[in-house]
Amino acid sequence: MLVEFDSLVDVMSAAHQWRTAGLRGVVDVVPAARTVLVMHDGSFDADQLPTVDGGAPLADGALVTIPVRYDGDDLADVAAAARMSVDEVVAVHSGPEYTCAFCGFMPGFSYLVGLDPRLVLPRRDTPRIRVPAGAVAVAAEFTSVYPGSSPGGWHLLGTTEIPMWVADRAVPATLPPGTRVRFEPT
Repeated sequence: MLVEFDSLVDVMSAAHQWRTAGLRGVVDVVPAARTVLVMHDGSFDADQLPTVDGGAPLADGALVTIPVRYDGDDLADVAAAARMSVDEVVAVHSGPEYTCAFCGFMPGFSYLVGLDPRLVLPRRDTPRIRVPAGAVAVAAEFTSVYPGSSPGGWHLLGTTEIPMWVADRAVPATLPPGTRVRFEPT
């Protein structure tokens, strides 16, 4: 069952509530930017979905600290666009605690919310053909870490050695929805 919402905050609230409600027949709850997919085994009754309470906590996962070498190809350009020094961009990016709202694009690509408005930038005019695995980047209101080498149009701030996707783990994504995240300059 796919449920649509007006805001990402509502999506995150619903996903959290429905993930923790112990709903009969629900196999998984998968948030996206404006929808939540409720996967079930056929015994699920949609009438059992609780009403979404916007006051529910949005981050219910562990806190993961990601060490970042702020050496990204776009760091100076981001600083110029934000009218900050490079050191200020690093401090502003590494200051908040982020929350994984949802995953997508590729396995392990976690869309993290909580980005300081001064770093909210549109995607690059020309995407790169190859962004390396471990690239820490920003675009729109999100920050993320590229889990594998791929094309990409986000602004690259730095790199990390922490793998974002390990297929043979019980939970392959390092940053599944609800995870709290801090970036630590190295």
